[in-house]
Parts: sequence; C-alpha cells; structure tokens
Amino acid sequence: MVLEKLGNVLKLGIKKITNAIFVDKKLIDEIIKDIQRALIEADVNVELVFALSQKIRKLAIDETIKGVDKKEQLVKLIHDEIQNILGGEKQELKLQKKTTILFLGLYGSGKTTTIAKLGFYYAKRGRKVALLGLDTQRPAAMDQLEQMAAKAKIPAFIDKEEKDPLKIIKKYEKDLEDYDLVIVDTAGRDGLNKELIKEIKDIEKKIKPTHRILVMPADIGQAAKTQAAEFQKALSIDGVIITRMDGSAKAGGALTACAETKAPVYFIGVGEKIHEIETFDPSSFISRLLGMGDLQALLEKVHSATTEKQQQRMEESMKEGKLSLLDLYSQLESMTQLGSMDKILGMIPGLGNAASKVPKAQLEKQEQKMKHWKNAIHSMTQEEIENPELLEKQTGRIARIAKGSGTTTGEIRELLKQHKLINEMMSSQSGLAEGKLDQRTLQKMAKKFGGKMRR
Repeated sequence: MVLEKLGNVLKLGIKKITNAIFVDKKLIDEIIKDIQRALIEADVNVELVFALSQKIRKLAIDETIKGVDKKEQLVKLIHDEIQNILGGEKQELKLQKKTTILFLGLYGSGKTTTIAKLGFYYAKRGRKVALLGLDTQRPAAMDQLEQMAAKAKIPAFIDKEEKDPLKIIKKYEKDLEDYDLVIVDTAGRDGLNKELIKEIKDIEKKIKPTHRILVMPADIGQAAKTQAAEFQKALSIDGVIITRMDGSAKAGGALTACAETKAPVYFIGVGEKIHEIETFDPSSFISRLLGMGDLQALLEKVHSATTEKQQQRMEESMKEGKLSLLDLYSQLESMTQLGSMDKILGMIPGLGNAASKVPKAQLEKQEQKMKHWKNAIHSMTQEEIENPELLEKQTGRIARIAKGSGTTTGEIRELLKQHKLINEMMSSQSGLAEGKLDQRTLQKMAKKFGGKMRR
C-alpha cells in the first residue's frame, strides 16, 4: 500500500503511547523523531513536519485538557494533524444536472487514462457519460482515448484528422447535448507555457466547463505544489486528481502540496484497471494507514466492479436471507476485479492490522482458491447451481465437476462448506440480511474468515 512505511510508524507510535505507564519527554522525543523521519521519507515538506512536531511536543509537555487522559489527547492530536496536512475534511466534486469537466495536465500525468476511469466511475452511478477528445498535439492521443473509452463502455467523440480543437467542439456540439456528463481531454506540454494556457482558455471559452480538474502523478512529490499553484493562477482549477497512488513513496509530498495550495484532491488513482479510482477522503485515508480499514472505499470498489443487475440480485438475495451459488460466483468474479487480497483486507475495519501479519504466500493461496471456486461453479449444471444439496447427496457429481474444472474434490467440498457458512450467517444476522454491516457482524466475519486463512 502507498505510504505503508508512514502507516507502520504511526501505528507503532500510537502503540507506544497507549502502552506507556506515563507520558514523559523521552517517549515524546522518540515518537516525534520516528514520525519526522517517516514524513520526510514520504516527501512531506520539512516546514510542515517541523510545525507538526512542535504541536505534538507542546501538547505532550505543556497542555492538559481537564477530564481527558493525556495519552488519548496525544493519539487524537497525531491523527488530526496528519489528516490536516493531507487536506482536512473531504471535498466532493459536485455534479449538476448537466456537467462538463475540463481535464488539464502535463505530459505523462496519466490524464487520458484518468478521464476514462472517471467516466466509468460516474457511468456506474447512473450518469449518461461521453468523452470528448481535444488533444490534437500528442501522437496517438485520440487512439488511446478511444481504447480506454471502449474499456469503460462509454462513447468517445474524437477526430483523428482535425488539428484544431475548436473545430472538433463545433463538430460534436449537437451530439453532446444528449449526455448529462461530458469529460474533456485536452493537450498537455512538458511545462505550463503561454501556448498551452491560450489553447486551454480558448477551449474553456467555447465549452464553458462546470469544473476544471488538474491531473498530477503522485511521484512528482513536492513539485506538485508549484504545478498546482501555476495552474491555479493561470487557469483557475477547481481541484486535483492524483494518479499512481498505488506505489509512490513521494505520495505524501503530492497530497500535502495540494492541501497547501488549497487545491482539493477529489480522486486518487490506485492501480491500472479501469475501476481503480477512489474518492479521496483524508480521514478514511488515515484510517487505512493506521490499519483501521476504509469500508467506504471498499464499498465504492464493489459498486464499480459489479453491474446494476448483479447489485439488484444481491439485494434480493440478502432480503431473502439466502445467497445462491450463482450469487457467490458473481461475488467471486467481482472480487477478482477489486485487487489483491491484502488490499481488500486492509479496507475492512478490524482486519487492517491482521492483513499485514498474514504471509503474502498465504494471501496468494487464498486468491488462487477463489479462482478455482469460480471455475468449479462455471462447470456446474444450472440444476446444481440452484440446488447445491444435490452435490452432497450424489458425490459422483463432485468428481465430474472437479475433473471438468481442473480442481480437486476437496476444493469443491470446501466451496460448498463456505456457501453453507455464508447462508447460515445471513440467516442469523438480520442486519446483514437487510444489506447492513454492523460492527458485531464484521467482527464475526473477521473471526471466521481469519480462521480460514490461517490454515
């Protein structure tokens, strides 16, 4: 996970505070040094790191809130201050009935890919989305937008021959009236120069966008501050989307730089796949860093990975309190799109810390097992899918399915056992049957599935 080292240091620091008999200067200095080192390695501005250190030291040594334990104050301060330097409260990109988003960014920022991801994100949420290609500078930009739009299953309006963006706008003006969300790709440059500013302003004047979004990669670190400030001054951007958040050590620099320039981060790109884009919420982001999970981000991922038809069928199954093998197949298929098991576990409250302790080989084994289960269900007849109890009564069916799916009879028996377990849980938990996940249910699930993975 991005900023994993920072998360580990914060978790260790908080553990030291909560386990300490009393808070003294030596403990505070030790924790501050650890946090400073981790933040600087994450490319956070040194001045911000120093200011945070001073606040922690002042509270720990000088201040006391009557009736509140000093250790609790300190833990809350560390959490809140890290959240503040990452942007504070969540900022949402608010769409109108008819919305046009103008995308800006320099070469190599991941702008075109992000446009398709955002289009996919909103199409999944009921918006009628179209992409408009106005990058006439970069070779194959139109081809890339066309390919990405096909992956997202949304239309792209492009002209591979025309070199004037304004003529392309005029050509498709009438067609675009049929869509309630239009996302516009524009040309980039190696730097923000007069030519690019003029081109963007001409386009802006013509299409009158609702929002102007800057796309920046996480690996530019603190340079994001200069870039965001320059675009803000020249073109009045409304906010930022940060890409490559799945593996950059400098992500802390990019996130904090945007917060400093008052350019809210609306979304972050967390992988290569079309659905791997998340809304950015500093509070949830900190929760994930501290191993406390991020259920909202997980639910968003599930939403993006499943079709409306699958969601409706799942809701009906949950209301009835029974999950069919076909439902289970749909869920296994969706989970393979969500990412690796450690990513998924890290988002579930209560399992964040546990995920880091499970050996990677064990998680990979679990992923492989899920693939085998999918293959097994795919090899079943409709009758067997609807009535899995037939397989327990007629074991010859299990042998046939195992042979046809390249799995073992043991794996199929385990699948049937897992299916039975899920239905038992759904029957016993009224909240889960209504599609709600309360804390008690999550803990029960964590215990059951955690036990499975330790085998």
